[in-house]
Amino acid sequence: DSVLDLAASLEPYARGKKSDMMAGRILALLFFEPSTRTRMSFETAMKRLGGSVINLGPAEGSSISKGESLADTVRVVAGYSDALVIRHPKEGSTRLAPKPIPKSFPSLPQQIRIYASSSRYS
Repeated sequence: DSVLDLAASLEPYARGKKSDMMAGRILALLFFEPSTRTRMSFETAMKRLGGSVINLGPAEGSSISKGESLADTVRVVAGYSDALVIRHPKEGSTRLAPKPIPKSFPSLPQQIRIYASSSRYS
Protein backbone atom coordinates (compact mmCIF):
# COMPACT_ATOMS: atom_id res chain seq x y z
CA ASP A 1 0.00 0.00 0.00
CA SER A 2 2.80 2.47 0.82
CA VAL A 3 4.44 1.84 -2.57
CA LEU A 4 1.18 2.78 -4.30
CA ASP A 5 0.88 5.89 -2.14
CA LEU A 6 4.43 6.89 -3.06
CA ALA A 7 3.73 6.29 -6.75
CA ALA A 8 0.59 8.42 -6.56
CA SER A 9 2.48 11.24 -4.85
CA LEU A 10 5.09 11.26 -7.64
CA GLU A 11 2.57 11.32 -10.50
CA PRO A 12 2.43 15.15 -10.79
CA TYR A 13 6.20 15.22 -11.35
CA ALA A 14 5.87 12.83 -14.28
CA ARG A 15 3.57 15.42 -15.83
CA GLY A 16 6.16 18.18 -15.53
CA LYS A 17 5.64 19.59 -12.03
CA LYS A 18 8.95 20.87 -10.64
CA SER A 19 10.42 19.39 -7.49
CA ASP A 20 13.48 19.91 -5.34
CA MET A 21 13.33 16.37 -3.93
CA MET A 22 16.75 15.58 -5.47
CA ALA A 23 18.24 19.07 -5.26
CA GLY A 24 21.97 18.91 -4.71
CA ARG A 25 22.14 15.28 -5.85
CA ILE A 26 24.04 14.08 -8.91
CA LEU A 27 23.12 11.08 -11.05
CA ALA A 28 25.90 9.68 -13.25
CA LEU A 29 24.87 7.85 -16.41
CA LEU A 30 27.51 5.46 -17.75
CA PHE A 31 26.27 4.14 -21.08
CA PHE A 32 28.73 2.10 -23.11
CA GLU A 33 26.26 1.05 -25.78
CA PRO A 34 23.66 2.99 -27.76
CA SER A 35 20.58 4.03 -25.85
CA THR A 36 17.97 6.67 -26.33
CA ARG A 37 14.89 5.87 -24.27
CA THR A 38 16.65 4.33 -21.27
CA ARG A 39 19.22 7.10 -20.92
CA MET A 40 16.68 9.86 -21.47
CA SER A 41 14.21 8.27 -19.03
CA PHE A 42 16.73 8.37 -16.19
CA GLU A 43 17.97 11.85 -17.13
CA THR A 44 14.47 13.31 -17.41
CA ALA A 45 13.34 11.79 -14.12
CA MET A 46 16.36 13.14 -12.23
CA LYS A 47 15.97 16.63 -13.68
CA ARG A 48 12.23 16.73 -12.97
CA LEU A 49 13.03 15.93 -9.35
CA GLY A 50 15.51 18.82 -9.16
CA GLY A 51 18.75 16.87 -9.45
CA SER A 52 21.68 17.10 -11.82
CA VAL A 53 22.97 14.58 -14.34
CA ILE A 54 26.45 13.84 -15.65
CA ASN A 55 26.87 11.62 -18.70
CA LEU A 56 29.73 9.35 -19.63
CA GLY A 57 29.22 8.18 -23.16
CA PRO A 58 31.03 5.70 -25.35
CA ALA A 59 34.51 4.54 -24.39
CA GLU A 60 36.05 6.77 -27.08
CA GLY A 61 35.18 9.80 -24.97
CA SER A 62 36.57 8.50 -21.69
CA SER A 63 39.85 7.35 -20.17
CA ILE A 64 38.90 3.79 -21.09
CA SER A 65 40.19 4.64 -24.57
CA LYS A 66 43.58 5.32 -22.92
CA GLY A 67 43.60 1.98 -21.13
CA GLU A 68 41.75 2.70 -17.88
CA SER A 69 39.77 -0.33 -16.72
CA LEU A 70 35.99 -0.26 -16.54
CA ALA A 71 36.27 -1.00 -12.81
CA ASP A 72 38.44 2.08 -12.24
CA THR A 73 36.12 4.25 -14.31
CA VAL A 74 33.08 3.10 -12.31
CA ARG A 75 34.90 3.66 -9.00
CA VAL A 76 35.99 7.18 -9.95
CA VAL A 77 32.60 8.23 -11.33
CA ALA A 78 30.89 6.83 -8.21
CA GLY A 79 32.99 9.29 -6.19
CA TYR A 80 31.64 12.21 -8.22
CA SER A 81 27.99 11.28 -7.92
CA ASP A 82 25.27 10.23 -5.53
CA ALA A 83 23.87 7.54 -7.80
CA LEU A 84 24.98 5.59 -10.87
CA VAL A 85 23.19 4.01 -13.78
CA ILE A 86 25.46 1.67 -15.73
CA ARG A 87 24.65 0.11 -19.08
CA HIS A 88 27.37 -2.05 -20.56
CA PRO A 89 27.16 -4.95 -23.02
CA LYS A 90 29.57 -7.20 -21.13
CA GLU A 91 27.79 -9.76 -18.94
CA GLY A 92 28.48 -9.12 -15.25
CA SER A 93 29.95 -5.66 -15.77
CA THR A 94 27.27 -4.08 -13.61
CA ARG A 95 28.68 -5.87 -10.57
CA LEU A 96 31.42 -3.24 -10.61
CA ALA A 97 29.06 -0.76 -8.96
CA PRO A 98 30.11 -0.14 -5.35
CA LYS A 99 26.88 -1.57 -3.94
CA PRO A 100 24.39 -4.11 -5.28
CA ILE A 101 21.22 -3.15 -7.11
CA PRO A 102 18.21 -2.99 -4.80
CA LYS A 103 15.86 -5.95 -5.17
CA SER A 104 13.08 -3.48 -5.93
CA PHE A 105 14.33 -3.14 -9.52
CA PRO A 106 13.82 -6.68 -10.87
CA SER A 107 12.43 -5.54 -14.20
CA LEU A 108 15.59 -3.75 -15.30
CA PRO A 109 17.74 -5.56 -17.84
CA GLN A 110 20.79 -7.23 -16.35
CA GLN A 111 23.05 -4.84 -18.25
CA ILE A 112 21.69 -1.88 -16.29
CA ARG A 113 22.60 -1.30 -12.67
CA ILE A 114 21.54 1.44 -10.33
CA TYR A 115 23.71 2.33 -7.37
CA ALA A 116 22.65 4.75 -4.71
CA SER A 117 24.62 5.29 -1.57
CA SER A 118 22.01 4.97 1.16
CA SER A 119 24.09 7.04 3.57
CA ARG A 120 23.74 10.01 1.23
CA TYR A 121 19.95 9.84 1.34
CA SER A 122 19.39 9.33 5.04
